[in-house]
Amino acid sequence: MEQLKHECGIAMIRLRKPLDYYRQKYGTYSYALNKLYLLMEKQHNRGQEGAGVGVVKLHSRPGHEYVFRERALGSGAITDIFGQIMPQFEHEHTDNLPVDEVEAYSPFVGEIYMGHLRYSTTGKSGLSYVHPFLRRNNWRSRNLLMCGNFNMTNVEDIFQNVVARGQHPRIYSDTIVLLEQLGYALDKENHRLYREFRDRMEDPELGIAIEDNLDIARVLQSAAPDWDGGFVICGATGSGDMFVLRDSHGIRPAFYYVDDEVVVVASERPVIQTVFDVRRATVKELTPGSALIVAKSGDIEVVDVLGEAENRRCSFERIYFSRGSDADIYRERKALGRALVPDVLRAVDNDIDHAVLSFIPNTAEVAFIGLVEGFEEHLNRLKTDELLLLQNQGRLSADEIRRILDRKLRVEKVAIKDIKLRTFIAEGASRNDLAAHVYDVTYGCITDGVDSVVAIDDSIVRGTTLRQSIIGMLDRLHPKRIVIVSSSPQVRYPDYYGIDMSRMSEFIAFRAAIALLHDRGMDDIIDKVYQECRRQLELPVEEQTNAVKAIYEPFSDEEISDKMVHMLKPAGVEAEIKIVYQSIAGLHRAVPDCPGDWYFSGDYPTPGGNRLANLSFINYYEGCPEKRSC
Repeated sequence: MEQLKHECGIAMIRLRKPLDYYRQKYGTYSYALNKLYLLMEKQHNRGQEGAGVGVVKLHSRPGHEYVFRERALGSGAITDIFGQIMPQFEHEHTDNLPVDEVEAYSPFVGEIYMGHLRYSTTGKSGLSYVHPFLRRNNWRSRNLLMCGNFNMTNVEDIFQNVVARGQHPRIYSDTIVLLEQLGYALDKENHRLYREFRDRMEDPELGIAIEDNLDIARVLQSAAPDWDGGFVICGATGSGDMFVLRDSHGIRPAFYYVDDEVVVVASERPVIQTVFDVRRATVKELTPGSALIVAKSGDIEVVDVLGEAENRRCSFERIYFSRGSDADIYRERKALGRALVPDVLRAVDNDIDHAVLSFIPNTAEVAFIGLVEGFEEHLNRLKTDELLLLQNQGRLSADEIRRILDRKLRVEKVAIKDIKLRTFIAEGASRNDLAAHVYDVTYGCITDGVDSVVAIDDSIVRGTTLRQSIIGMLDRLHPKRIVIVSSSPQVRYPDYYGIDMSRMSEFIAFRAAIALLHDRGMDDIIDKVYQECRRQLELPVEEQTNAVKAIYEPFSDEEISDKMVHMLKPAGVEAEIKIVYQSIAGLHRAVPDCPGDWYFSGDYPTPGGNRLANLSFINYYEGCPEKRSC
């Protein structure tokens, strides 16, 4: 219902055989480039603001380029990029050239491939902010190509450290700051090796020895401990080393596959499974805090760089963002729907015969299947109990059996995505009127004034679509009651690790809690929270706690949901409205291996999250634009 921008997508491929091997086996030098295209397209959902591709050639001759990059903006960026790259193969007849010419001269044919899909979460846009980023140098071992799926909570601190060393980043962004920090550590590693070999070797052997002996783990261990956030950072040097580093809590996802031909990394497991046609068990999850490092030689190791900390893998990945074709995610989303059955039954007064189950297209469909299965189990228990009762009373007949077995769950597709909201409509009443018609309804499946419509979605964050479109649309069916169900809990706190949910005042749960405090004459709590947030910001960041939790403490989840109904119900809607959210306990039962829930619970995985949550409330209270200091 509510489109959320979220963490980016990454894809990397490292070839482990000579280029001519792939032409002979697969018929083309563009084998890896074709696979990169598929990896990116199958993760298109992770970034529709821009995309970028980078390639490193290991055998380019001096005087010729060896790092290539292409970037584009917009939802069609992947098509634009490969539309520029791929025709070069046909025009130049690349696949008919000798391998030494291809290695030396053909652009975008190399050994290391990097792809990135971008969603901005800090409001910065434009081609200058599209990954991969490139740090240039005349020495191949000091060139660095970098992309990532990350948000850092302490960019300002990292930036000041970089500047204090005398560096001068050309753009203030978290990506540039990390690029400069990693570049500085890479320079140090080059200097270390130069000092080690200079008395024993002369150029060009000295330069080659430096390339062959770069300790990428040392580079990462020098830079990464300063980072507070959720991240998967991918990099490649111009001399042929490649790495992927994951944060110690596993907040952002990363998976890899290795065989004798390729090393592959992506944000999602099923993407690798599908593109390379490999079994699930062969695709590994990168251990939190570790780096997958592929040396210039092609040797592979997984190195513990940061240490594995408490598991805080992002639960929103499982609820919403990742592809549902992953076996575990599919099972978990069904479990989320099933967990809602008792609460939904209460919302319809246990009247299954007059409840029509549906979903808001289309991301909640799997949770809907779980909800339906849970209702079917409940209905079967009711049927069994009634049959046993009649049997014990001696009143069980063929007619009674048919009557009981004929009771069926009512499942309908009541909502249909009809048109896209066009941005040329001006703000105001005209735009809101159009928004009300983004969805259409299936008439004739609801008994006027009798049936309850139950519509499940994966998340209700801001409530805007509910108010402007969904509730009014469903009311056109004239049901007795409309029950809006969220397969995730109430989003109460900003996210600072990659999801575009950074402004506290956006959340309908937060606005409802504030309204309840006003309604009940408890405004002093708002003032006290503001003062406590200011006090927290004076403490060292590692000692700060999330003071905003006190806003919600006086109220139950149900009280906040009921207030949302009052705030979101449009004028003129006749049906009774109820909103049912997943409980946090239900979430953890359904998704046991990804317990990261800070946007629901306020329990941030790193100290920087608490600091930014307190700052966000201060900005709200003071009427300042709610944006991150970084």
